[in-house]
Amino acid sequence: MNGELPQPREAAAGPLARAVVVGGSGAVGHMFAERLAASGLAVVSVDIAPVGRAPIAGVRRIAGDVLRPEPPIRHEVAAADLVVLAVPEKVVLDAVLPLAAAMRPGAVLADTTSVKGTVVDRTLSAVQEASGRGGEIEAVSLNPMYAPSLGPRGRPVAAVRLKDGPGVRALLGLMESWGARIVPVEAREHDRLMAAAQAATHAAVLAFGLALRQLGVGVAELSALAPPPHTAMLALLARITSAAPEVYWDVQTGSPDAEQARAALKNGVETLIALARDGDEAAFAATVAELHAYLGADAPRLADLCADMFRRHGQPT
Repeated sequence: MNGELPQPREAAAGPLARAVVVGGSGAVGHMFAERLAASGLAVVSVDIAPVGRAPIAGVRRIAGDVLRPEPPIRHEVAAADLVVLAVPEKVVLDAVLPLAAAMRPGAVLADTTSVKGTVVDRTLSAVQEASGRGGEIEAVSLNPMYAPSLGPRGRPVAAVRLKDGPGVRALLGLMESWGARIVPVEAREHDRLMAAAQAATHAAVLAFGLALRQLGVGVAELSALAPPPHTAMLALLARITSAAPEVYWDVQTGSPDAEQARAALKNGVETLIALARDGDEAAFAATVAELHAYLGADAPRLADLCADMFRRHGQPT
């Protein structure tokens, strides 16, 4: 994993000492297991197929299905101070109620889903049911906004606090100690922002790739002549198409806001088609000016960031 790990400690400080990471063989789950263990927690990784990755010092692995938990899994969940669900949304939705019922009072339930609406509703129901039985638990819904291989240092993590408390604060504090930047957000605002930041972005990159293929041009020939913006788009296309397709499928289909984001992207392309077809250079210039104004005070910083990215990768600006 890229990025420095926390220095190991003899024991975790504060209310978190034992953690269960569900989906610990996946990229996100592996990252959480590794960093929680390095921060001093006793960590158990639960996965249907807990293989394919090197063992992590301080992490025990249990093979099993969290939707049909055998006694060893139930025992670990009941003893944990923190349960992290690093699994797809559909698994979270099925698992959150029985897991919350099995957790001890004061423990923290966290998920890492990219769409919050239904997950948050289900988790709040689970928290309320646990509270009604006298076993009140804490809960937070996280979304690390980076690929696990990049590491958390300097990168944002969206955090929807569902039931705050010392455990949630300790978890977020740990993540800050890893270098992550915690960004508090409400569930509805999270999904609206993610439709723009992820669904529209990924759709634009994939549509760019589909356009190149339809045009019948070769990537080797393009790369030899490509200006920096095109090279950046090719790099994004390579990154997305090298990852697991289900990650990007979930982004495109998991949120009701994603369809609106794709429609807005389509409208933008159609606007450009109309401007070029009509030969309306003045309207085109006005559109570019409007977009620059939309960037507001962030425009100079973002322009400098773009230039710096190209300089650092040997691309002239």
